[in-house]
Amino acid sequence: MAGAWLRGGAAAAAVFEAVCGAVLAAVPTATAMAGRPVPDTRIVGGGNADVRDVPWQVSLRNRGGHICGGSIVRSDAVVTAAHCTVGAPPGSLSVRAGSAARGSGGQVVRVARVLRHPKYDAATIDYDVAVLVLASPLRFGDGVRAVPLVPAGSEPSAGTPATVTGWGATRDGGALPERLRRVDVPKLSDAYCKGAYGPSSITPRMTCYGYQEGRKDACQGDSGGPLVVDGRLAGIASWGSGCAAPGHPGVYTKVSDPAIHDYITQS
Repeated sequence: MAGAWLRGGAAAAAVFEAVCGAVLAAVPTATAMAGRPVPDTRIVGGGNADVRDVPWQVSLRNRGGHICGGSIVRSDAVVTAAHCTVGAPPGSLSVRAGSAARGSGGQVVRVARVLRHPKYDAATIDYDVAVLVLASPLRFGDGVRAVPLVPAGSEPSAGTPATVTGWGATRDGGALPERLRRVDVPKLSDAYCKGAYGPSSITPRMTCYGYQEGRKDACQGDSGGPLVVDGRLAGIASWGSGCAAPGHPGVYTKVSDPAIHDYITQS
């Protein structure tokens, strides 16, 4: 899939189904083309995760097939990346919660409404956040729980560890794993992030996590999925270039940015 530029929706799903044998709408490859950010979906260098350790993790599904990750923020609401929702009508979307298996177990609830940030920009991937309002509340319990947000305006220091989880492929071009995966990555400075991608590509709504040498990068995680710091949602997997490539860390929607934080809490 290297070199392909895909957006969300049916076209992305068709290409991934043909190449990878899995439906992955709204899941572009990790290759940045023409200097444009590319949403990505892969976790590389991690290990299996227990959903009881990350009970807020959900699989966002389009017509029953996994397309992105998401985070439970209320019993009736899930946060994901805006680019995951492009081209997918609410009636076709659902979430699976409470299961580490990608395609079975847990609770499956239909999405009633998609609230994409009004300033979302598909070209720059800025304001990459959407709130999914569920048709019925999730039943909280073992393996299903909301994640609190980091405080608005807060900013972890460089080197702060975070955990990324999802069902993204474990190698570039590989098939999706059946089990939930996790990887721990440190926060990188804004200066490094802007140096890696260019100052104009990194907005105040974005933050970078990963390893400079690329040896154990989350590879931008599973699009829309959680990046958690000290048990609080700090980022939403958004975009990147390469797959665990040196000098190209994962870029995440910054939950502490007031515009993002307020949108999540007020939607």
